[in-house]
Amino acid sequence: MSDHFLITDVNDSSSANTAGRSLWADARRKLYTNRLAMISLVIIVIYVLVAILVGTGLLASNWDESVGSAYEKPSWQNPLGTDIFGLSVWRKVLYGTKVSLTVAMLASLISIAIGLPLGAIAGFFGKWLDEIIVWLYSTLQSVPYILLIMAFAFVLRDKVLFKGTSYEVSLAGMTAVYLAIGLTSWVGLCRLIRGEVMKHKEREYVTAARSFGCGNFYIIFRHVLPNVFHLVIIDFSLRFVSFIHAEVILSYLGLGAKNQPSWGVMIDDARLELARGVWWQMAAATVAIFFISLALNIFGDALRDAIDPRLRKAV
Repeated sequence: MSDHFLITDVNDSSSANTAGRSLWADARRKLYTNRLAMISLVIIVIYVLVAILVGTGLLASNWDESVGSAYEKPSWQNPLGTDIFGLSVWRKVLYGTKVSLTVAMLASLISIAIGLPLGAIAGFFGKWLDEIIVWLYSTLQSVPYILLIMAFAFVLRDKVLFKGTSYEVSLAGMTAVYLAIGLTSWVGLCRLIRGEVMKHKEREYVTAARSFGCGNFYIIFRHVLPNVFHLVIIDFSLRFVSFIHAEVILSYLGLGAKNQPSWGVMIDDARLELARGVWWQMAAATVAIFFISLALNIFGDALRDAIDPRLRKAV
């Protein structure tokens, strides 16, 4: 009998310790113990630091300065060689990092700003609002994603908003790219948030908030969204890499960045150089894309496993 009570006490204590940890504390604990995720995080941080520091004078201040003759092979002086104009491929890769990460970040923020509130409103209110929002994202989803982005980028390219006013905005280069990606990529997040909000609006804490006289929008933004925001973080980490790929594709097709280096532009330039045996520009751009893509995918999967309550376990 005493052994039975002793075992029960130990189990109760373990359960209490597990239940006592918050979702975020448990997620940090899981991530810290995942060595591959931590290595991926270090790689991501390095890329982010490069994107922040490049062009500031601390790192590769001038990418458009000639550093040698055309098509020099990789050497100690020029680690990744030079292009047809004698420009350093190393510096172009660094500047391409800034372009790709900037576009992906801004596109992600636009996507979240559209998908999060629309999904919450559709899931919470239902009825005709839900039907309109579902019709909207179903229509967008019926068009192949890459064709939709290309169409938006082509329409927005070189357009000027509020022309003739003090608020005139030119949609050239990167601006058109991140707008095109952001305005077409919110559908998945909207569907995800809509489904989760439909579950949460029937729970007791929402009923309690109503009983205290809280309004619908107060309940949505103060109570419901904080309980589903972990899905936004997971979606952000997993979609970020697809936004980088979208920017590379648009730049490769001539719809992206102009007058500045980009991984997509580098690949497009190197396409004709391969026949002449000049491989280093293509290799540099693809390797840069490979490592950030791999790191983001590994870390995104680890983050999903750590944050998603349905996958939460005691470690």
